[in-house]
Amino acid sequence: MGISVESVTKIYGNKKVLSNFSIQIPDGKIYGILGPNGSGKTTLMKIMAGISQFDSGRVIVNGIDARLDPIGVRRIVGYVPEAPNLYESLTPYEYFSFIASVRGIPSETAWKRAEELTKAFGLEEYADQFIGSLSFGTRQKVSIISSLLHAPKVLILDESINGLDPQSAKIFRDLLRSLANDGSAVVFSTHILEIAETVCDDITIMKNGAVVAQGSISDLLKEKHLEDMFIELTSDEDISSVVNALRGTLRQ
Repeated sequence: MGISVESVTKIYGNKKVLSNFSIQIPDGKIYGILGPNGSGKTTLMKIMAGISQFDSGRVIVNGIDARLDPIGVRRIVGYVPEAPNLYESLTPYEYFSFIASVRGIPSETAWKRAEELTKAFGLEEYADQFIGSLSFGTRQKVSIISSLLHAPKVLILDESINGLDPQSAKIFRDLLRSLANDGSAVVFSTHILEIAETVCDDITIMKNGAVVAQGSISDLLKEKHLEDMFIELTSDEDISSVVNALRGTLRQ
């Protein structure tokens, strides 16, 4: 069933963060959300995860109305924020146990999944250290593993590959593809265009809370390179002029 976002508007104060925004994210696909800082990506991800409310429109996540039942959405979704929000006084294994109890995952199932994911992401040597003492990248691994413990049908990732070492990033990308192949809907935002270009089936490019391009990655790449398209659609400045000005400044 995937995710359906229909004409969603979100206003913070006097600013319209999302403006009549619509996307359709089907099961079995990896969907990329691209856009410059301040384009509304994180707000959109939180709305789809059932964390943030919105002012108008409709959001359906795997058949659940996010406005009417946000807790139901949070129950089925795996969500990884850009900055890990974890209990720093717990160890990773203690945190996984806590997440399993909250989600009602049988302890034997949770333990097996946590053990296998911990090994895959190279987290074993940190499993008994306090989360607060871990590096950003290691805490990101803890956040990713905790989002996967309940084998979610919908996985929402906000800049979640950032901070991962190359091996873990490769494992994570391959795992996302495996989850999509098994029928899950996977959506992630990223600033790394090369990742979007090689991993995503479909993408949406955002600017100022609105869609500026949308479609399959194969169709969009027929027109031009993704980086060129992204800059052309989202930048208010001519890049060559900026670079020439900087070159002149550095020569002085």
